[in-house]
Amino acid sequence: MRGFRRPFLTLWALVLILALLAGCTRSGGGGGAGSDGEFQKVEIQPGERVKVTFWHAMGGVAGEAVDRLVQRFNSSQDRVEVEAVYQGSYDDALQKLRAAGPEGPTIMQVYEIGSRFMIDSGMITPMQNFIDADGFSTEDFEPNILGYYTFDGRLYSMPFNTSTPIVYYNKDAFREVGLDPEQPPRTFEEFKEYARKLTVTQGGETRHGASIALYGWFFEQFLAVQGAHYVDNDNGRSARATKAIINSPEGERFVNWLKEMVDEGVAINLGRRTAETQAAFSSGRVAMTMDSTAALGNILAGVGDKFEIGTAFLPRPEGANGGVIIGGASLWITNTKPLKEQWAAWEFVKWLTRPEVQAEWSIATGYFPIRKAAYDEQILKDWHTQRPQFITAIEQLRSSPLTTVTQGAVIGTFPQARQIVEAAMESVILGQATASEALAKAAEEITKGIEDYNRTTQAQ
Repeated sequence: MRGFRRPFLTLWALVLILALLAGCTRSGGGGGAGSDGEFQKVEIQPGERVKVTFWHAMGGVAGEAVDRLVQRFNSSQDRVEVEAVYQGSYDDALQKLRAAGPEGPTIMQVYEIGSRFMIDSGMITPMQNFIDADGFSTEDFEPNILGYYTFDGRLYSMPFNTSTPIVYYNKDAFREVGLDPEQPPRTFEEFKEYARKLTVTQGGETRHGASIALYGWFFEQFLAVQGAHYVDNDNGRSARATKAIINSPEGERFVNWLKEMVDEGVAINLGRRTAETQAAFSSGRVAMTMDSTAALGNILAGVGDKFEIGTAFLPRPEGANGGVIIGGASLWITNTKPLKEQWAAWEFVKWLTRPEVQAEWSIATGYFPIRKAAYDEQILKDWHTQRPQFITAIEQLRSSPLTTVTQGAVIGTFPQARQIVEAAMESVILGQATASEALAKAAEEITKGIEDYNRTTQAQ
């Protein structure tokens, strides 16, 4: 969940990931292929009630929303009973999946950067199998959301909680310094110039123009808006990734842009945690920041009536024509369960995609609906009238071209890679290394992790 920072894996977790893969079964209890090789649909007969276990990592308000949806589904029909079980963080849930083996869940929620691992595990039945066999249409679904979880033209998991980052800014502060609150900065240079004007010292206290967390996900976004890949082989989409290519002109341009603003004193470095930048923005100590769309509810609550909040697309260098990458998590159906149970799980997954359900989920959590028809639901229209800032996120998502850049990178060691990138960004901001030096070292470390991962998975 992007709006609420998950704990990232430390380097020891690479060992855990490889152990997970080594222990995962390559053939489960429900491949479902008939003698002709086609995936077979299994009907649930009248009078049957098939139990499905759903493991998720949604705590707090989002977890309560999950429980409500499960209760609604269970009471809406009499053939499938879903049991939702909270498993802690995304990382904790994956570790429990490995330990559980065949006793694990039928449906597993996994964060987006765990996709490569789930495919390589051999423990899942691709969602496309159910879609094709059931004649289910995804034509109404948001293509940029489906795009992340589509590999070789096949949808492997169903998007569940989806977000992107946007710029949040203080409209009152804009007015105070003579900036048009309806014209947020669009480019790197404009953002820097706005930050200069918004930086004001009064009574010995400074309101800084901006603060952007040193967050690995943000680094990926600023590569993407510039049209740059994170790893080779088209972000690992045309072939398995073999090396990181973050030490590019685009990567250096972003980190240098950030450092220049901090060095000039118009942006303040508050570290890696988005909770810190969010708190600084909500209190009025910074005038512009970046955060997840899923954080909108928290930010609105934190600001209250202190000032008016504006939202904007991520800034980019003049002439750049890339877009944003989604974050969040998706639902995977495991193949360690009987085929009938897998089809029961599909019924629940399919129900979750209904427009009215997606509208309810979006209102409760701040995540994007995954299908366009949800925006026609009156409850969501009313909600967006109250929170027009979310419209920015929708427009930014839909204006992002769907390419291998905006689909996002696919590597099995992404949690580790994000930590490496964050450390590299921090070393540049603190003046311990140049952007060129830090990103070259980071690329080398990430590449080593990719090589170790690939060697292990290909040996299975």
